[in-house]
Amino acid sequence: MRHLLAAAMIAAVPAAAQQAEVKVEEVQFLSRDGKTQVKGYLFKPASAPARLPAVVMLHGRGGAYSSLAKGRYDASTLSSRHKAWGELLARNGYAALMVDDFGAVGYPAGFAAGTYKDRPDAVDEVEFRPLHAYGALRFLQARPDLVANRIALLGWSNGASATLAAMADDKPGDMRRIGFAAGVALYPGCGLKKRFEKDGYRPYHPVRMFMGSADEEVSPKLCQTLVERSKAAGNDIDLRMFEGATHGYDTPTRSRQSVEANAAAKAATEADVLAFLAARLKP
Repeated sequence: MRHLLAAAMIAAVPAAAQQAEVKVEEVQFLSRDGKTQVKGYLFKPASAPARLPAVVMLHGRGGAYSSLAKGRYDASTLSSRHKAWGELLARNGYAALMVDDFGAVGYPAGFAAGTYKDRPDAVDEVEFRPLHAYGALRFLQARPDLVANRIALLGWSNGASATLAAMADDKPGDMRRIGFAAGVALYPGCGLKKRFEKDGYRPYHPVRMFMGSADEEVSPKLCQTLVERSKAAGNDIDLRMFEGATHGYDTPTRSRQSVEANAAAKAATEADVLAFLAARLKP
C-alpha cells in the first residue's frame, strides 16, 4: 500500500513541474584538495526564483556518463539516471550539480563491476571523493543564485558511500560549519574502509538511505547494521529497504524498470527524497 501511495504522490506532485523547462550549465570548480579541477553539470529550472536551495550529486562506480558516450563526455552523454534526477530536482525547485570527479582524475568512463580492489587511490570514496563534494559545496555557496545554507548531498552506489563518508562528523570543524544540510545515499557500500567500525557512524546532519533487498553489488545487511548502530547512538539516520529491488533500481531503463520491485522502489524513493529535501532545504 505504501508503494502505491508513493507512486501516486510522485505522479501527482510534479504533474505541472514535469512540463517545466530545465537548463543545464557546464561548470568547473576546485576540489577541497586544493589542486583538482572538477567538472560538473548544474541543472536549474529555466524560470527560477532569485535564489534556490541546491543538491550536489555524486555518481557511482560507472562514472557520470552513459556507457554509450563513446569518448564524448559532456551534458549530452550523462547517464539516463543522472539526467532524470537532475531534471526531477530542477523541476521541483532545486539547483542540482552533477559532479564528474572520476573524469577529473582521468577515469571519465568509470569502472566495471567487480573491479573494486583494482581501482586507484585517486577515486577512494572515503578519503578523496568527499573532498570533491566539499569543493562542489563551496562553489555552490559562492553563487548568488543559490541559498548557501540549504545544500544537500545525494549519491548513488560508490557515490552514496562517498556521501556517507562526507556526512560523517569526523570532518574538520570548518567543513562541518559550512557543511551539507542533509545527505541521501542510494544503495551504498557500507564497509567504508572500516573507518567507522570502532566508534560507529555519526552523521553531523540527517542522512537517509535507500536500497533493495536483492542488491547484487553491495550488502543490505551491512547497511542495516550500520544504520541500526548509528540510530541506537541517537543519530538522525534511517534506511528504507525495498523488498526484491536490485542495485540501480532507480535507473530509468526498460531492463531495470521491467522488474516490478524496481519500478515500485523508484517511485517510492523519488517521493521520499523530495519530501525529505523539502523538509530540510525549503522554508
